[in-house]
Amino acid sequence: MEGRVHPERSRNEKVLNCLCLRPSAIFRLICFPWAGSGSLYFAKWGEKIHDSLEVYSVRFAGRESRIEEPFANDIHEVVDEIVCALLPLVQDKPFAFFGHSMGSLIAFMTALHLKEKYKLEPMHLFMSSVTPPYSKAWISLPKPDDLSEEQIRSYLVDFGGTPKDFIESQEIVQQSFPIVLADLRVVSTISFNIFSEEVLSCDVTAFIGSEDIAKDMEAWKTVTSGSFDLHVLPGNHFHLREPVNEEFIRNYVTKCLELSSLANF
Repeated sequence: MEGRVHPERSRNEKVLNCLCLRPSAIFRLICFPWAGSGSLYFAKWGEKIHDSLEVYSVRFAGRESRIEEPFANDIHEVVDEIVCALLPLVQDKPFAFFGHSMGSLIAFMTALHLKEKYKLEPMHLFMSSVTPPYSKAWISLPKPDDLSEEQIRSYLVDFGGTPKDFIESQEIVQQSFPIVLADLRVVSTISFNIFSEEVLSCDVTAFIGSEDIAKDMEAWKTVTSGSFDLHVLPGNHFHLREPVNEEFIRNYVTKCLELSSLANF
């Protein structure tokens, strides 16, 4: 009926935020945000990036327009929902994934699920600032429910990208705590024994800050039989939020996808 939104389209728009639809775009870039965050930061990339890319940012349950929805219980629930929303978008055009911190882990798990179940794979996987869980540099996360308030404050700064002065606001902390805890619970349900094998064939690029808390990003090369590149950018765990670095990353992503497309022509 005219004026009504198809339920499937509504569900997809709920999970995937696209601020700049580009029907004529050659590629689709799906972005996965960090722990405790929403979809807006990456969704805005769609307004700044080259016209050849249409950008979608994942919106997790329990935040933004989904604030009334319960948080996901585990990584399988998160990935299943993302894949269900993605399927209409990744079967007719080449696509790539970009994830930052926790988002990189979810991007990888989503790519793995798409390949195993649907024989679909991103043409490129861009990973930012997350230590490979099979690396000796990986620091095991404590059980979320065992974290003290001070530890959660630290996670909000280090993994949630929250400025330290904002942490002094009790209102902001109270709003952020449940989201960070929910995201840490999801990460804690990931089975990491599958990560150290060549499970993908796409090219992988990793980004890390020169003063990042993430380490050993080069170890991500073992998950793919494709090529691997590593870029160290000035800054800390949130190096990508520096305007110069953000522009470099967006331009690099665009150039990579365009060159890959030419190579496969």
